[in-house]
Amino acid sequence: MSYDVTGAPVMGRRDTASGVLRRTGDGILDTCGGFREDCVMATSTAGTPARPMRADARRNYDRLLTEARTAFAEHGTTASLEDVARCAGVGIGTLYRHFPTRHALMSAVFQEAVADLIARSRELAGTERPCDGLVEWLGAIITHAGEYRGLAQALMSTCRDETSALSRCNVPLREAGSVLLARAQAGGAVRADVSIDDLMQLTNAIALAAEQSPGDPELAGRLLTLTLQGLRATG
Repeated sequence: MSYDVTGAPVMGRRDTASGVLRRTGDGILDTCGGFREDCVMATSTAGTPARPMRADARRNYDRLLTEARTAFAEHGTTASLEDVARCAGVGIGTLYRHFPTRHALMSAVFQEAVADLIARSRELAGTERPCDGLVEWLGAIITHAGEYRGLAQALMSTCRDETSALSRCNVPLREAGSVLLARAQAGGAVRADVSIDDLMQLTNAIALAAEQSPGDPELAGRLLTLTLQGLRATG
């Protein structure tokens, strides 16, 4: 059991913005806005070192992530969470203790891919032609969003929802993309009124369109080309 700053035991606290029961005192927020399940807080006092989670809890967490990846790959991101828990050999309550919402589970599953995209953006930030770096990165974003059925739709619907773990997971991604966009705009290749949020929504829309047209593997590339033509600076 964990304790709040008053010393009272805390089992959970309801997020007034989202209505979701979120645990407090037993986890620390990661860059995706979810709980880092490799650590738990020894106390809730600021600056207190974190200690590793129990071995059995770590095993449950890892099994849940493994089964969620499999389920999302086979059935899309709307796969049954009850089935994920069952395949991991735990109860649904254990799943929700680790991942309070479906989006929290999704953000954990996709966190490695997001980290790879951020790393790639840093590499592309040094390209001689800034617009080429931006285009390549946007293509990688489309590939990521289209990897799991339903992911592009979820990303679109939560883009501006600050209460969603999935949206918070994309904050560092948007920040990374902003650097590439700014370079392309400074070089006069992209219109100055284009924002990174515009680009993220456009790439998600392209990924969703491609998902809905599996018989046309070239669709995403064509749509990206059309999009870039509309973003091109004029004059």
